[in-house]
Amino acid sequence: MRAPLLPGLFFLLVVSALLTAGCGGGDDGKTLEIADIGWTENTAISALTKVLLEEELGYESVTVNTSDLDSVYEGVARGNLDAFQDVWLPNQQDLLASVEDDVELLGPWYRGQTQQGIGVPSYMDATSLDQLTESETDLLLGIEPSSVVMEIVSEEVIPAYDLDQKLVEASTQGMFAEVDNRYDSREEFAFVAWSPHWMNQRYDFRYLEDPKDAFGELNNQAKIQMVVNEDLSGDDPVAYAFMDAVTLDEEQLNDLESTINEVGDPLEGARQWAQEHPEVWQPWVEATENARES
Repeated sequence: MRAPLLPGLFFLLVVSALLTAGCGGGDDGKTLEIADIGWTENTAISALTKVLLEEELGYESVTVNTSDLDSVYEGVARGNLDAFQDVWLPNQQDLLASVEDDVELLGPWYRGQTQQGIGVPSYMDATSLDQLTESETDLLLGIEPSSVVMEIVSEEVIPAYDLDQKLVEASTQGMFAEVDNRYDSREEFAFVAWSPHWMNQRYDFRYLEDPKDAFGELNNQAKIQMVVNEDLSGDDPVAYAFMDAVTLDEEQLNDLESTINEVGDPLEGARQWAQEHPEVWQPWVEATENARES
């Protein structure tokens, strides 16, 4: 006698399911894989991306994968990674060219001045690379050997100026631990320096002039961009729109990095910065929401 109720019950279940699906404005269940090679601006932007996609746009999980520079490009090309957000050009042009058929390069997200070179504390007398041999420093503190700037320093800068300082390879964090110790002790030392980075606010130092142009293209302004898998725009238009909308100027990026540095944890630092500066990221979320609705 109860069989006639089944069609009506089935209809109600279908309607309920459709209404539930229609009310979901977020992207619950979506996941994303992004890369962090350990460079300060990369750690900052990837942490901020994770916080905003998960907490503002409803992603279930955004995984930040730690990797080296060479592996990142291959990972994005193969689809193991969805995005890499710290593409310095022209520094990484060769790496980009090797996978250009399988990735998409987005426009610059950093809107500010860049600088790369060798720095020394302002309490030292040297103002140019050709004066470094006259200083008392015997070490040139560097970062990861996979970085293009380290390759240029080793193969071009040191020979061009006949520098006798030992080039020390280390992680970026390891280099700054050494810089901190030597700077606080007012020792003479030189180190690989670049902007944007919180070091430009933390330390009173100068970039040494390069009269022989040994750094070549690295003496020019660089662009910092993102590279995504070629299928991301179709597979995940929300994530694609978010990546394409992100922009930070020099003050904003330095402030984000400094907050993370002070808090001591990338995610907590990015979350705190986001809470303090909603006017910066809300336009990104709005642009992403527009893409979701279109």
